[in-house]
Amino acid sequence: MGEVAHMAGMGLMTSVVAPGLVLVGRRFVSWRRLPAPPVLVLPLFLALHSTLTVAMGRTDFPVPADLALHTLLLAAAVWFWLPVLQPRPGRPEAVRAVYLFLAGPSLDLAAVYLIIAGEERAGLAMIIGMLPLGLAAVVVMWRWIVREDRLAERGRWGHGADA
Repeated sequence: MGEVAHMAGMGLMTSVVAPGLVLVGRRFVSWRRLPAPPVLVLPLFLALHSTLTVAMGRTDFPVPADLALHTLLLAAAVWFWLPVLQPRPGRPEAVRAVYLFLAGPSLDLAAVYLIIAGEERAGLAMIIGMLPLGLAAVVVMWRWIVREDRLAERGRWGHGADA
């Protein structure tokens, strides 16, 4: 049962705690100073997340090593969320939505591996812990759709003037 809670915690750390830190940290950290191009961030985070998920799901590390690996995962997860929550100028919602929709199933691949390797409950716990990422993708997509709809309406009616 401990492994199930551990994997769920890792999923929640990535999908809830890390974006929460980015949002709360806006007051204290200049996130825009950190380079976070989505085309670089996504594959690097996927590789790190997969490696750590499989390693930590299959091996018991000593407490200091376990703490270091969790800290590394959390720092990388914060970096992963920067292209979504602190986008650069000119990076539309469409890019952020596609980024999250690609990330969701890709990040679950390590959990699927754990399931195949016989760690069914731990793998499922990780997948469930990552569900908020899918919700974030839907929210970003919805915001994009609403914004595009408003822009189309303004264009149709002369920049918002009632005809």
